[in-house]
Formats: sequence, structure tokens, C-alpha cells
Amino acid sequence: MICNHRFVTGILAAISLVFYPAAWGVIAAEPAFLVVRGGTILTVDGDFRIVEAMAIDEGRVTEVGSNDQINTRIGPATRVVELDGRTVLPGLIDSHVHPSGASRYEADHEIPSMESIDDVLAYVRSRAAVVPKGEWITLSQVFITRLREQRYPTRAELDAAAPDHPVAFRTGPDGSANSLALKENGIDKEFALKHPDQVLVDATGEPSGLLRRAASILHTKPDSDRKSLSQADRDDRLVDLLDDYVRWGITGIIDRNCNDESRSQYARLLAANRLPLRVRMSRSLTPGAEIAEIEERLDTIAADPYFREPDPRLGVVGVKVFEDGGMLTGSAFFRQPWGISTIYGIEDPRYRGMQYIDPARLETLVRACARRNLAFTAHCQGDAAVEALVQAYQRVNEEIPIAPTHSSITHSSFMSEAAINGAADLGIGIDLQPAWLYLDARTLVAQFGEQRLTHFIPLRSLFDAGVIAGGGSDHMQKIGSLRSVNPYNPFLGMWIAVTRQARWHDHPIHAEQSLSREQMIRFYTINNAWLMRAEEEVGSLEVGKRADFVVIDRDLLRCTDEEIRETKVIATWIDGAKVFEAR
Repeated sequence: MICNHRFVTGILAAISLVFYPAAWGVIAAEPAFLVVRGGTILTVDGDFRIVEAMAIDEGRVTEVGSNDQINTRIGPATRVVELDGRTVLPGLIDSHVHPSGASRYEADHEIPSMESIDDVLAYVRSRAAVVPKGEWITLSQVFITRLREQRYPTRAELDAAAPDHPVAFRTGPDGSANSLALKENGIDKEFALKHPDQVLVDATGEPSGLLRRAASILHTKPDSDRKSLSQADRDDRLVDLLDDYVRWGITGIIDRNCNDESRSQYARLLAANRLPLRVRMSRSLTPGAEIAEIEERLDTIAADPYFREPDPRLGVVGVKVFEDGGMLTGSAFFRQPWGISTIYGIEDPRYRGMQYIDPARLETLVRACARRNLAFTAHCQGDAAVEALVQAYQRVNEEIPIAPTHSSITHSSFMSEAAINGAADLGIGIDLQPAWLYLDARTLVAQFGEQRLTHFIPLRSLFDAGVIAGGGSDHMQKIGSLRSVNPYNPFLGMWIAVTRQARWHDHPIHAEQSLSREQMIRFYTINNAWLMRAEEEVGSLEVGKRADFVVIDRDLLRCTDEEIRETKVIATWIDGAKVFEAR
């Protein structure tokens, strides 16, 4: 019997398609668990590819492409989400938050927004009416750069507002105090002579009330009326805050000074299935401790299971220290003197700010972390502090490659071209806070002039140099994306990065440092994923990555500049599951 060659060939081809479809250039389209289609999906991959649809299985992206292409993945059980033309972003990430403290800030009473010295004094008077005489009244993180008068409340003003209470006003590491607060801490004329760098004085040598590194010399006590929170209360408040992050499209955060208590709190929420987003921790470290104590602390951090094998929702990235003072408070460490200032109470023309860690110790810390593959970062506000950390990285990099550790510089508000180029050469990241440009640049221009702000939050210079720069809020107090101290609304941050507009100021701050639309999105997605040491898992919508994404109400590539900050989140998804939907 003669075989029909064409018939046999057809049978073999059919068998091959069933068992070896790829061999014939055909991929058998398996039905997806979830299909999202009919919109503008910004993948934020290397080419910033824009697609119409994507398929998701087991919490991961399995295919991206056109509607027609992804429609082949729809089966009887596939869930289909119709975007109706809306835009999808990868899940947004905030590179710098302090959630535990922020969530508890108003547990006792609501603290109003303050835009003037009168607002500050009104709050102190309101507390004096309810706090028993002799007990402390404290107010923290009201930055003088955001007060219309651009100065600290004076000792006399605080005395008049609360003559029977010790009062401490804190703005970052610095602050001012009234007479009773100074007296209770033994801060008098003699004490000022022994601590000239920390206690500012008037013409007679008496403490003026203005203090640098206030926490180290001014010890306060909570008033007896403050509400004591149980562990359950603290956890509930933290979950409320984390849920609000998610409501604004934030699917990942880095806690940038996570102590042991906060680390335990996150672990507790994870175990109870109450951690609604991805958390990575920069663990706190005391840089002035004995070296043996520091080494022991780093060994403990490096042995943490959340560092060795991070959970998708919780992990440790490394440690954080504080290298200099505050840009907003008058103590950041600069190459050039601050200059005489009524704003910050500076009278010494040689004053350059405060450096908390000397170069040798800084290098020791960086090396100790690099040996353990811990990501090191330090709070650096002034350009001299930034350069000191870059130089420490350069010296350690000669023996231990720094780039694989994902080490970074935190804030890096004032930079130089040398520091930018050094960061690019080393492969270190930069964690910046654009909201400070909007809220504080008016005062910084008044203090330094426009020219000295050429490399203030130098976003375009960093992107052009190839530095991985990520956007953070440094959210410290209150729940609410715009009412919070240091607002965590990511779309406000994007708007600032594009416009560089400052509040109460009539023109942009060095518009040449503005980001493009694509860059502003990378700033809050894939670049921050790198800072989280999770860029292989999140930060872009690519095949194999986790399906963290946000549906928003406008096209951020085409809307007007002003519309960026008005963006609203329609839905937030993590691991292919909807965790927030606007009502």
C-alpha cells in the first residue's frame, strides 16, 4: 500500500503542534487568570514601551501587547478588566517614609497646619489651656522655611504664650525653647559657654532659646494628658496610614530609619495578613557607638531572615545614619559658609553647618556594611556632607564593589557636579524629596540666592549622568497625602519634578533641572524599585514581574503640567489583586 506523503506530513504536523508548538513558531495561548485591556499601559521597561493590554497569572505579568494579541488569552474563567481608555502605571513607590511615628502623631489630638508664627503661638496657647501647669508642651517638625516670617519663634514669644509650661519647638534636629524649658535642662549662660556650637546666645551671652541638635541637650517629657496607645491601637493606626498610601497608588515604601520596635510591628502585621503593601527597611544605626558594638549590630541586621530571604511584602535593605544637620533648620553641612542669617539665627560668618560623622568613621561604617552586602545610606543635606559620603564610597569601592549593595545617599539636597559624576561612576542611588523644593525653596533662595541653588535637588543633572534617582516624601507626621508634614502625594511630587515651582514664589527654581514626563514616572517606579533592591520583581510591567499597577484618571504623558498634581487613582492592584478602588 502506497502512503500518501502529503497526508502523513499533515498528521505529523498536527502532532507536533500539540506537543511542540514552539517548534513550528506557534505559541499555544493558555487562558490567563486576569486580562487588563483597552487602555494606555505604561510598562516603564527599558524602552518605555506603551501597550494596550496585559495578561496576569499567579500574581505576575505573563504577556503585554495589543488588545488583539492579549484577547487570545481570554478563556471562560478569565477575569477581564476593561480600562475604557484609562492609563495604567506600575505600582508607585515612595523611597523615604517614617510610617510608625507618622501614624501616631495625632493620636492624642489633631494638630493644625501652621503657616505663620501666630499659628505656632496659637497652638502653644491652646495646649497651655489644657496641659497642667509645669508640664511640657512640645511641637515638632514645623519647619521655619514654611512659615511666612521665615524664622524660629523666639524665647520671649514662647514665654508669653505659655509662661507656666516648659515649651520645646522642634524643626528637624534643631529648635527653640522657652525659659522654663531651658531652666529645667540646666541650659544657662555657663552651659552655653561650654556648648557654643549648640546653644546660640544674645548680646549678653544668655541663651537666646535657639538650639542646634536640640535633642541631645534638651530633654522633654510627655504631658500626663497624652493618650497612651496599646499595641493594638498602634497597629490599627499604622494600617490606616498604609491603606492611605495604597489609596494614592503607592504599592511599595522604604522605611528610612527603622528601629527594632517598628521592625517588629511590620512583622506582626505581615503575620496577621495586615500588611497592605511592600515594605523595605533601612535599619537604624548609631554611628558614634563603639566599633565592636556597631559590628555586633550589623551582624544582627545581616542575619535577619528578612534580609537573607526577604518576603515579597517585607524585607531589610540595609542601614541608615545621619551625617549632617538640616537644610530646613540651619545646620546642613556646606562647602561654603551659610552666611549671616536672621532666618536661621546665624551670626558667625564662618559657620558651615554641622557634620555629625568624621570622614574616617564614615568610611569605616561604609566598609563594614559593604562587607555584609548591606545597603548603606546617610542623611546628607549640604553639598559638603554629600561629597564626604561620595568620597567614602570611592575609597571603599577600591576593595569592595559598592554598586551591588544598592547603597545610596539620602536627601542629597545640595550637590556638586563632582558628587553627581562620582555617584554615576560608583553606581550608587540618590533618594530625593521634591516636595522640599515646592515648600521650602522660597526661603532657601532668600538665604542663598538663585546661583547657589543650581544643584539643589538637581534631578535632570542626575538623570543625564545616569544616576539612579528615586522620589521620596520623607513623610514624618499625620495621615493624609496633602495635610501630612512632608506630603506623600506622589502626583504632587511628579508635578514638582516637572515644573520646579515653589510655593509663594513667582518663578520656577532652575527650570533646566526639570524632568521629562517619562523621567518623572521612572522617578517613582523603577528607580525606587532599585533602591528597594527589588528591581527584578517590581517597578515596571514586564513579563515575569509582579503585577503591581495603578489605574489613574488621566494620561500623564499628555495632560497639562497643572493637571499632573490633580491626578486621582481609580484602582490599585498588588500581585494581580485589587487592593483599592475609588468609590
